[in-house]
Amino acid sequence: MVIALSYPQKALHKLGLVRDIDLALHIPLRYEDETHITPLRDARDGELLQLEATVTRSQISLGARRQLLVTVNDGSDSCVLRFFTFYASMQKALALGAHLRIRGEIKGGNMGWTMMHPSFQAAGGELPTALTPVYPTVAGLPQAYLRKAVLSGLARADLSDTFAAMASIRSMRWAQWGLREALSFLHQPDSEVSLASLQDRSHPAWQRLKAEELLAQQLSQLQAKRGRAALQAPPLLPPPHAEVEQGLAQRLLTALPFALTAAQRRVSAEIALELARPVPMHRLLQGDVGSGKTVVAALAAALCIDAGWQCALMAPTEILAQQHFSKLVAWLEPLGIRTAWLTGSQKAKDRRAMLTLIASGEAALVVGTHAVIQDKVQFRNLALAIIDEQHRFGVAQRLALRNKMNPSVEPSLAAAGLAREPHLLMMTATPIPRTLAMSYYADLEVSTLDELPPGRTPIVTKLVHDGRRDQVIERIRAQIAQGRQVYWVCPLIEESESLDLANATQTHADLSAALHHPSVPVMVGLLHSRMPPAEKKAVMALFSAGQMQVLVSTTVIEVGVDVPNASLMVVEHAERFGLSQLHQLRGRVGRGAAASACVLLYSTGDAPRLGETARARLKAMAETADGFEIARRDLEIRGPGEFLGARQSGAALLRFADLSTDTALLEWARESAPKMLDQYPELARRHIDRWLGGKAEFLKA
Repeated sequence: MVIALSYPQKALHKLGLVRDIDLALHIPLRYEDETHITPLRDARDGELLQLEATVTRSQISLGARRQLLVTVNDGSDSCVLRFFTFYASMQKALALGAHLRIRGEIKGGNMGWTMMHPSFQAAGGELPTALTPVYPTVAGLPQAYLRKAVLSGLARADLSDTFAAMASIRSMRWAQWGLREALSFLHQPDSEVSLASLQDRSHPAWQRLKAEELLAQQLSQLQAKRGRAALQAPPLLPPPHAEVEQGLAQRLLTALPFALTAAQRRVSAEIALELARPVPMHRLLQGDVGSGKTVVAALAAALCIDAGWQCALMAPTEILAQQHFSKLVAWLEPLGIRTAWLTGSQKAKDRRAMLTLIASGEAALVVGTHAVIQDKVQFRNLALAIIDEQHRFGVAQRLALRNKMNPSVEPSLAAAGLAREPHLLMMTATPIPRTLAMSYYADLEVSTLDELPPGRTPIVTKLVHDGRRDQVIERIRAQIAQGRQVYWVCPLIEESESLDLANATQTHADLSAALHHPSVPVMVGLLHSRMPPAEKKAVMALFSAGQMQVLVSTTVIEVGVDVPNASLMVVEHAERFGLSQLHQLRGRVGRGAAASACVLLYSTGDAPRLGETARARLKAMAETADGFEIARRDLEIRGPGEFLGARQSGAALLRFADLSTDTALLEWARESAPKMLDQYPELARRHIDRWLGGKAEFLKA
């Protein structure tokens, strides 16, 4: 039998308030102090106050805008209440002589006190003794209903203390607060408490809540990590009779036209050691733009292939996948390795041929986009999955790639339980700040490329107002005259009525006209995500070959594009881009010996100045080119939810703790998690379930 939910119940479900514990953890956004009445004679301009007064006049004004004007007097002064939206029932409640309790922000002026759209009710009755909570809600779900539901859930929820037995909490300031006491206080704080300590979350009740949340996160990450340690994967060792110096990885190193940096050698050794173990590797390779992650991935692939297994590399865009494919083919095919290419835009005939190569195992390396994880793709014996720009993929997509291992083809390995899960190497050019690595990536081993290859030139970053656009075009002419190439990046493809932004199509036309010279031909190309794949490939080929001098593009060139002759990057409407995105775009230049620059063109539109967030982003770009410092500032500006992108899709991000201010609590949770999991496994299970429910499963990705 299907039970129909009432609208309020549906609204609660929409907010994720399904279990009693969900309601108990639905913490107020803010509080209103309705515990006392303030006479109008004591009011201060801009103050949020509550008064009791009698209506002395009520009328509808039909001036420039229809409004209800209600004058009230509390015996010490008068105030006008203004309502631009009102109903007949409101007019009746605000009739002449009505005695009301009114709450709102009061403004002073030549005409006396006014309040815009205050809340009101009939005066009388006892004043509350606690602050009134205001909860996050959705349309049509009143605060009164939500308050009642929350208190009801709080009363029923199992809030028994799950870590009272742990010695590590005894020295903590918040240890005197149990979870039930902390939540009861946060839902109904007494009027004597400092509102500041509630708003900045420094109150011990808040600290208790954040400690609980961080411990749950650390426990779930540690549990996922230990769970993987119990699985098995094929140990990727050299063939039994091969000499080490004859191994594929060593031959690749010998054939490369450059020497590895010390950081690349160190990280490659870390990965090789882990791949040799019969436990699935689960490693994040992080490195700033241009630090050489692709060659580290190629060496890992070589170890896998040399051991007789297949390797798959998945990239988020076709352009990035094509860049990887071209490099890997150039490096590995001379060594006798067959590489397959898979994208959604392939012709059916080419796709069938690739699927056959993959299924037979003839293609030892498979490179592609999301097409790699489609159902029709069957690997013969996948043992290593490499995911580039891993934050651009959702949890389900990463899990799908890891589930591509085919144990049935290797009965002996399947019988031995070795073919359960492939090794996983995730790569990112967005360095992970330390606190983020300690929390959201606690289940991963992290390798860091902290050194750039020699020959990379420093990039000068300039902030330029859009009004100086002509000067930027002159700079482009100068670069072209020196034989250099230029990127010009726009945020949109077409005209948008809602956003006054330049678009790639129009900019392409404008630059083509501005740079046209009858005796010096200049080719200006256009690249965006809606172009047919063959066109995109042709444009990139012309630019990579140096035949095209200027490439106007949307952010499809954000990652992976490698053209050493490009020395100038112009980002239009830079104030609209994210910080890590700007850093990625800047990294497309400075890849050769020529001095390179990144021009961030910004516009304030009709506003007198840039918004605070946009200003912080552009300031960071001008002040540092260090990807790790950029990542730290990006985390400060955006918070972990946006910074992580899709990594935790399906799993709760931190709702209460703040990684920029709660480092001490995070350290405590990190130290306490293994002790709790070892000494009190049942309490640990209950704690994870309370905070994450079934969402902990997603941490396996």
